[in-house]
Amino acid sequence: VQLQASGGGLVQAGGSLRLSCAASGRTFSNYYMGWFRQAPGKERDFVAGISRSGSSTYYADSVRGRFTISRDNAKNTVYLQMNSLKPEDTAVYYCAGKDNILALPTPTAYDYWGRGTLVTVSS
Repeated sequence: VQLQASGGGLVQAGGSLRLSCAASGRTFSNYYMGWFRQAPGKERDFVAGISRSGSSTYYADSVRGRFTISRDNAKNTVYLQMNSLKPEDTAVYYCAGKDNILALPTPTAYDYWGRGTLVTVSS
């Protein structure tokens, strides 16, 4: 499956952004999806994950209550709504897909990755 993330940009602290990740090539609803982020000089960290149907969601502690992951299988798209953004949320955000629920927060467990989209939060 090919993934393309979009929606990044520059926003002030406290603002909101919505990232989108469009999938093509295979049956999107067969895949668990995740969002990760990587700040300069840091490792790629799990942000959020979602089950194939969208009925179950998972979040890193650092974003729980501020970010919401969702998906629209009819549109082959997964979203990340980011509210109350903080400067420490600044990073390149990546979407990724895998065909099972094991190790959902682990980047190396994912088979498919999109190109990242940069989110910059100014203070």
